[in-house]
Amino acid sequence: MPDSPSRDPWWDLRRLRYFAVLAEELHFTRAAARLHIAQPALSQQIRALERQLGVPLVHRTSRGCVLTEVGQRVAAEAGRLLAEVDAGTDRIRDLVRGREGRLRLAYTRSARGGRVDALMTRFRAAHPDVEVVAETAWTAPNVAGLLAGRLDAAFVRTPVEEPGLRCRFVEAEELLLALPTGHPLAVGRRRISRAEVVDLPAVMWPRDNGPGMFDRTIAQVWPQGGFRLVRQEPDDEQLLRAVAGGDVVAAVPAGRARALKVPGVRLRRFTAPTPTVDVRLAWPRDTTNPAVHHLLAQLDDA
Repeated sequence: MPDSPSRDPWWDLRRLRYFAVLAEELHFTRAAARLHIAQPALSQQIRALERQLGVPLVHRTSRGCVLTEVGQRVAAEAGRLLAEVDAGTDRIRDLVRGREGRLRLAYTRSARGGRVDALMTRFRAAHPDVEVVAETAWTAPNVAGLLAGRLDAAFVRTPVEEPGLRCRFVEAEELLLALPTGHPLAVGRRRISRAEVVDLPAVMWPRDNGPGMFDRTIAQVWPQGGFRLVRQEPDDEQLLRAVAGGDVVAAVPAGRARALKVPGVRLRRFTAPTPTVDVRLAWPRDTTNPAVHHLLAQLDDA
């Protein structure tokens, strides 16, 4: 009577692996040597497998063994099954190492290029099997996506005050003053003082897009007050086009402003202290996604 099926599937797979090696060698001693076990132990495991299946798998001979007809078919099925198990094991190992899997990532609209793009280039090179599903949005929707579990990681403009998230510094970016080409401050000037921008008509994007960055920008560029918002635009490109129209000025991150190269706009630096806004990588505090941790490792190595 065959044994009842084992409750430990890995024990059954081990017996199948022993049998698969024996089917290749057709010799108990040689098979045992390949498996690094004693020959009597191998014999016991093959008999246990035969009892479990309820059929003989091998005929022992003086020179070794031969497979029964059923044994030949079991050996073929065992080979296919073990190959799938080995491939699946490799995939799981790669997943744990971050070499496979999925990273749902969001960039922040105002921060592309520089260390952000360099970080992602290194990550993709180190983990080419990770599927990176990327999108771009403002900080506020990026934070909402992280908290809702729709994103695994996101680049954000800080400060971001969310206890469910952790943030790691990526880079600090200088704020520049964007002026119309014909503005008096754009002619013959390399640096602009805070006092000179007080009460100038200004354009900004809506505060709801990134409250922390909005407030930090105002606090650094207009520390004594005098911020006169007369216009709002949905993104940096439209903001700079508004400046080019000749009616307003704007404080903008240097990388984005220089990359857009909007005609009719002059960029000027501020006098010390240099105003900056941070770019940080944010992720859920309790994440178990290995790709996120490997992205952080790339950031640590920068």
